[in-house]
Amino acid sequence: MLTQYLFVFAQVHDEFRIPELLSVAELYGFDIKFSEDPKERDTSRPFMILELESEDHARLLAGRCILIKYVCEFYARGKSYEEMHERNRLRKPQWEKYIADTSFKFMVTAFNHTIPQRRQRDVVEGFAYMDFQGKIDMKNPDITLSCFEEYPDRRGTIREKIEGDGEFDEVWFGRLIEVELARPLAKKFDVKKRAYFGNTSMEAEMSLLMANQTLASPGKLVYDPFIGTGSMAYTTAYFGAFVFGSDIDGRQMRGKAKPPGIIRAAAQYGVANRIMDLCTFDVTQNPWRCGELFDAIVTDPPYGVRAGAKRLGRKNQRPPKEGPPPVHVERPDDQPYIPPTKPYELSELARDLILLARYMLKPRGRLVFFLPTVTEEYEEIDVQTMLCEGMEIVANSLQNFGSWGRRLITVRKITTKKYPPPTFDPAHAVTENADGHVPAHKDFREKYFQGFKKNDSIADSSAQEV
Repeated sequence: MLTQYLFVFAQVHDEFRIPELLSVAELYGFDIKFSEDPKERDTSRPFMILELESEDHARLLAGRCILIKYVCEFYARGKSYEEMHERNRLRKPQWEKYIADTSFKFMVTAFNHTIPQRRQRDVVEGFAYMDFQGKIDMKNPDITLSCFEEYPDRRGTIREKIEGDGEFDEVWFGRLIEVELARPLAKKFDVKKRAYFGNTSMEAEMSLLMANQTLASPGKLVYDPFIGTGSMAYTTAYFGAFVFGSDIDGRQMRGKAKPPGIIRAAAQYGVANRIMDLCTFDVTQNPWRCGELFDAIVTDPPYGVRAGAKRLGRKNQRPPKEGPPPVHVERPDDQPYIPPTKPYELSELARDLILLARYMLKPRGRLVFFLPTVTEEYEEIDVQTMLCEGMEIVANSLQNFGSWGRRLITVRKITTKKYPPPTFDPAHAVTENADGHVPAHKDFREKYFQGFKKNDSIADSSAQEV
């Protein structure tokens, strides 16, 4: 029999909420039943009622989901306290077992509002009909009964502190089960407190969300092909996974001191022993000689805002000279050879990343990566056309920055078929759809620095750069 639980979420990254819940439920092997009413799945509100088989499942979600603030056994809700109390009386079989001898306390709080302390007392006294006989214990009660008032968003308006008090949209009531078990991890992994970071380091909260999408857990092997300063490595390793990282620029991984920067930061979090190795190579010229090695691939590919993606090669290939081949001359110093690189266009990179994932992932393995898009130009087909045989979209969540945004794409390998290593041929890039529509992430770097102007100069500048 399913039981209803009230989940209260932090009002950040709204579109990531349901994918995170589903991923954690899949990780622990249980199902979540959502309401069939679309209004009940509205992520612009902090409250959501989910049906689960047991309280243990609710605790597991609270212990892993970064966006969960409170979890309660749900008792009642209403547009007014009268309506809520009427419904709560009907739920007496759920809470009557606590009447006789259970210490308790009440928590009364609100969303988008601060309830005066005097009215908080009035709210608590309104539950006198529950007739709890146990003692009131404000420090360590057996149960905490929680009441949440939901007010409309009034940000940007000038008003008195308690203006509109009691004029809520809805009130929710239940028994508190867990409080912010996973959210403190965002402070633990705060980039500003990290021993090693760079200007492209992913913010802590998003790194944790990405780790949850990979289903990171003890014994799993995770790969980041654009590891940079290692933001995703620390969070996935914290959840128990072993991490392998690579980057075309080894300086990003090493830093200027020893041991390498990523290892120093990993030691700060107690996960240095889970960083298997860090290698410098171009992902299109990789050393992998067999596939199906990894349980997940997670990465934030460079897309040109802070750092542009590169691959080995020359921007302008020189035509071969006539006559005999040039004579090799030894360099007078012992400096290593630094191969030339050329820009790696984003739509080409994204397509190659999915092909690499199909080859390197185990069946049911996940690829999790960010894809920047132009808000006005984006269409769902942009992501669908990146897919190849054997791969399917699990989640597509937008982090909106206004004129542009970045989408956290989660792709799952759904085939057991063996595929050859990808060739990383530029012809695989999705330059346009069948109807001539150009994906919103095509030539993103040029669009970004031109202020997302709709003109032909973007294509011209791209051609000149290549």
